[in-house]
Amino acid sequence: FRCSIGLRDEFGKARVFNTPLCEQGIVGFGIGYTAMGKTAIAEIQFADYIFPAFDQITNELAKYRYRSGNQFNCAGLTIRMPYGAIGHGGHYHSQSPEAYFTHTPGIKVVFPRDPIQAKGLLLSCIRSPDPCIFFEPKALYRGSVGEVPTEDYMIPLGKAEIVRPGTDVTVVGYGAQMNVLAKACDMARDKLGVSCELIDLRTVLPWDQDTVINSVKKTGRLVVSHEAPKTSGFASEVAATVQDKCFLFLEAPVQRVCGYDTPFPLVFEKFYVPDHLKNFEAIRRCMEF
Repeated sequence: FRCSIGLRDEFGKARVFNTPLCEQGIVGFGIGYTAMGKTAIAEIQFADYIFPAFDQITNELAKYRYRSGNQFNCAGLTIRMPYGAIGHGGHYHSQSPEAYFTHTPGIKVVFPRDPIQAKGLLLSCIRSPDPCIFFEPKALYRGSVGEVPTEDYMIPLGKAEIVRPGTDVTVVGYGAQMNVLAKACDMARDKLGVSCELIDLRTVLPWDQDTVINSVKKTGRLVVSHEAPKTSGFASEVAATVQDKCFLFLEAPVQRVCGYDTPFPLVFEKFYVPDHLKNFEAIRRCMEF
């Protein structure tokens, strides 16, 4: 995706280099390097291919500080990986595997929605006291444009952003899904006269419960959406937390708008993805309940 073009020429081959196409080796190298107090950014070509490194991430990277009694850590490692639908990726180049990692204490899991967020969140990941997985929406590599500040800046991890204030329905997402949800909120405003409060989680581990809970206590309704399959997807965690903390405030059942519980299809991608129309219908259901 040409994200690192020119870096080797600028910083030298000792700092920027290709490796054998071995995800377990890439992450394992990063763990060993950062355990010595260094900083490393490991790039996995597609999030779909992170699974050979799953043991390295969940059993070594995430637990290194804990099992050493805080004598050692791998805080300097950030793993970048493109994820999600792109229109022609099929089942091996379109997946959203974040839920596998949000079940793993010891790492942070982060999603930018645009170039401005990407720079600030990535710098925060690199400087974080914990190792991070940085999921990059590959549909936005060519489809999102922003005026990115040239100066150094950081965006806090674990803090959601209220992208659009509203009063009637809380709509929650992250990553590339934020563009979809913005369209759904526009439709709800134009066709139903509904005011949606749109929230970008930005970090899903740890996630900002307070911002979502306070919003739902105000609106009484929640729609949460992501591309990953519905069963055991991160929307389940958000829905369960809201049901627990906001039960007496809810005016309608929580709506989860997600991918289907199937392998990611190629020819049927447009039916699989939770597009703005599906999210609009979920908002309508909330208001009509």
